[in-house]
Amino acid sequence: MTERLYYTDSYLKDFDAFVVERADDGRRIYLDRTAFYPTSGGQRFDTGRLGGIEVTDVVDEGERIAHVLASPLPDGPAVGQVDWSRRFDHMQQHTGQHLLSAVLADLFGYQTIAVHFGQETSTLDLETSKLTQDQVEQAEERTNQIVVENRAVEMSFEDAESAAGLRKPSDRGGTLRLITIRDIDRSACGGTHVRATGEIGAVLIRKGERVRKGIRLEFLCGGRAIRRARADHELLVQLASGFTCSAQELPQLVEAQRRELKEATSARRELQAALDLCRARELYLGAAPDAAGIRKVVVRETGEPLEALRGLAQAYASMRMAIFVGTATTPPGVVLAASPDAGVDAAGLLKGLLATVGGRGGGSATLAQGIVPGRPQLEAVVASLRA
Repeated sequence: MTERLYYTDSYLKDFDAFVVERADDGRRIYLDRTAFYPTSGGQRFDTGRLGGIEVTDVVDEGERIAHVLASPLPDGPAVGQVDWSRRFDHMQQHTGQHLLSAVLADLFGYQTIAVHFGQETSTLDLETSKLTQDQVEQAEERTNQIVVENRAVEMSFEDAESAAGLRKPSDRGGTLRLITIRDIDRSACGGTHVRATGEIGAVLIRKGERVRKGIRLEFLCGGRAIRRARADHELLVQLASGFTCSAQELPQLVEAQRRELKEATSARRELQAALDLCRARELYLGAAPDAAGIRKVVVRETGEPLEALRGLAQAYASMRMAIFVGTATTPPGVVLAASPDAGVDAAGLLKGLLATVGGRGGGSATLAQGIVPGRPQLEAVVASLRA
């Protein structure tokens, strides 16, 4: 059994221990006691050094804890050194989550049903189908008020049968490790925590989204919140500089440009449609009708995607007794359009030809398109369509 030193002292950075078992040629180490926290309860594992060797993973195996190292460690005594910056970051996120969950339960009655602590951000899932932006802001403001109050965060051990006032009932028996934030929260937890809410630092709720029947909130605490706020500020400054305006003017300016872009896109589409129709008429008039009175043209495009020919194909097929064949090379593909009176099922005809050369495609009776493996197959399909 491994003695878990972090249970009683989350601030312990250095410790002495003895190697009691080795596996994987000395890269998986078991100690008589450890301050390294293993991945558990949504919280990520600690890193650091053991006997001067990098700790790459810490695994909870029930009664004991495995330390995965970058290189072998011999038997005997070993000095452990926990990466404090990583540990304290985890302490800020975990205690911040307890506080935020307690505030959400206290203000709105929303219970936290799942938690995940990521490398960059953390999330908690709430047992509610709706959370308004106003509620998010209220919860964030109240959480930060309690942070400033620097309330005590205390750890204790109590029997599960007598432990009262827990925010979430525990399904574990025996002795529970409890984390209490004065006058707001009391939870069973085996994670590492700060001593007072002031050490959590700023709490920032980034976003909320629907997940299944609940709401997932993304949040950051302490140093993470400051770094993200700084990154957001720098992004706003960069955008504002590009638009030659202040950050406060960005929403109005972006909305105005969005409307302008929408109008310009609509105008471009109308112009492209007019151009396609003009070009289609020119092609139609230049094509001699065959014995059945059908005017067929083949248009080849290089360097343009097949989609660029769809408008021209549709415009050409809007005329009487017309068949349009268009090809593109990036990737090799063909589009076939036929006027309703041409007596051709574009999709049926093209699908059959594509199948013979290993291509694929589809469409409707008047407009179809597909791609082929290469240029030889493309030429074979075009030759059949010309016939």
